[in-house]
Amino acid sequence: MLSSQIVSQTIARNWLDLYETIWKLDYFAKWALGLSSSTLEQEGSSWRARSGRCGQVRFTPHNPFSVMDHWIDSGFGKEVYMPMRVIANEQGAEIIMVVYRQPLMSNE
Repeated sequence: MLSSQIVSQTIARNWLDLYETIWKLDYFAKWALGLSSSTLEQEGSSWRARSGRCGQVRFTPHNPFSVMDHWIDSGFGKEVYMPMRVIANEQGAEIIMVVYRQPLMSNE
């Protein structure tokens, strides 16, 4: 089993409104570190990053449960699963993501 860390961010915005904004693929590059310097091009059911740290990325389709899971293939033959949720936090929202430490990954 891989060790994991839960990363969360509280945002003062209605959770559903936030989900409806950030699930869109053109918005992912604004908050996803590995995609921040990339543009995405659709290739079948996945998207390829033209630059940056990611190779190919698949996303969970839009859904009523605010699930934003994605799978990243860096080009080294292994796909990395990134579970992510947007949940209500009173009048605001909480974004929660599980980050799995990959084999040979440093503490940094």
